[in-house]
Amino acid sequence: MVVTAPTERDRRRRFAVHPALATAAMLAIAIHFWGLYRPIGPPVPQWFPGADKLEHVVGFAVPLFLLLLSCRSFLRARGRATSRALVVVLTGLFAAHAVISELAQYEFYVSRTGDPADVAADWVGCAAAFVGYALIELHSKPASARSSP
Repeated sequence: MVVTAPTERDRRRRFAVHPALATAAMLAIAIHFWGLYRPIGPPVPQWFPGADKLEHVVGFAVPLFLLLLSCRSFLRARGRATSRALVVVLTGLFAAHAVISELAQYEFYVSRTGDPADVAADWVGCAAAFVGYALIELHSKPASARSSP
C-alpha cells in the first residue's frame, strides 16, 4: 500500500469552513441585533425572575462564540492560525456593543430603557464566549505545545 503526503487540496478540505457553522453564526448575530434593537422590549411578565439577564448573557455569548469559531475555521482553511489580537478585538467589539445598545435603548426608544445591569449581563456573556473559545484553542493544541513555556 502506497501512502502519499496529503495535498494542499486535501488539507484545505480537512479544515474547510463548515457551512452550518457560518450559517449559525450569521443567524445568531441577526437574532442578537433583532433582540437588542426591536421597538418593543422583552415580554412582561418574564418567564422567571432574572430571565431578562439570562437572555442578555446568552444573547451575547452565543453569537460571539459562534463568530469566533467561524473565524477560526475560516483561517484554518487557509492554513493560518487565529491571532489572539483578532479574538480580543472581536470580544472587545461585542463588549462595546453592549454599552452602545443600552445607550441607544435609553436615548432613542420610547418603550425601552437602558439598564446598566443589562450591560453587566452582556459582559458576562462576552466573557463566557471568550473563555469557551480559549478552552477550545487550548484543548486543540498538542500536549507538548500546552506544556512548553
